[in-house]
Amino acid sequence: MIATAALSSAVAARPLGAGEATALLLHRNLLAYRRAWYVFVTGFLEPLFYLFSIGIGVGKLVHGFGFNGAEIGYREFVAPGMVAASAMNGALLDATFNFFFKLKYNKLFDQMLATPLTTLDVARGELAWSLLRGGIYSAAFVVIMLCLGLVDSWWTLLVVPAALLIGLAFGAAGMALTTWMRSWQDFEYVTLTTLPMFLFSATFFPITAFPTWLRWIVECTPLYRGVVLCRELTTGALSWGAAVSVVYLVAMGLVGLAVVRRRLDLLLLP
Repeated sequence: MIATAALSSAVAARPLGAGEATALLLHRNLLAYRRAWYVFVTGFLEPLFYLFSIGIGVGKLVHGFGFNGAEIGYREFVAPGMVAASAMNGALLDATFNFFFKLKYNKLFDQMLATPLTTLDVARGELAWSLLRGGIYSAAFVVIMLCLGLVDSWWTLLVVPAALLIGLAFGAAGMALTTWMRSWQDFEYVTLTTLPMFLFSATFFPITAFPTWLRWIVECTPLYRGVVLCRELTTGALSWGAAVSVVYLVAMGLVGLAVVRRRLDLLLLP
């Protein structure tokens, strides 16, 4: 592959620092996607359709929705959940399907490790690309929210960084789990996990609608933590839940990255 050959020659002269290695892998992915930009659009449209159909359509039937002691419209309640879902979808698309193809079929990572790049460099570079994709989806969605008048606080400026944290958690966990995938059929488990999270992580209705035992389970899921963080920022109704979400997402991302590196060592190094 031309991009891989260029990468090999570029790094052969000397070892690269973490930032340089990550930048090289980002550049490689940008080159690979330069003629497939439309792929990015597909992952963004799904949550946008949900916003228009449920957030705006059902929102006409729901009035006086409460959140953290403040009264907000149903559209304002649903939209931050769609931001979190966009970050999750964007990160997982590259961290699972594309990562699996590079690992099992394209053997791209084997070629990269023939250069001074390490498994940690590969893991960081692929995770950075997943974050970039999830960040683009989320930033576009925030612009849509601004255009529709669904933003009530200056804290909204932190929604994109919050979305990157969501991408960090899901991207790292997705890559870690993908290293155990045996075939494309195993990706049914990804859908089996993400779809219930999308539907029940307080995205469309408050968590208080659940019985206590189920509420505790939902509160431990990463998408719920991301929804809480984005919703509190866009509404300005901040609580300790946002701080808990930040710690949760960062910890999940770092643990996932460590697992990815360990698994790549086992799978790719002699």
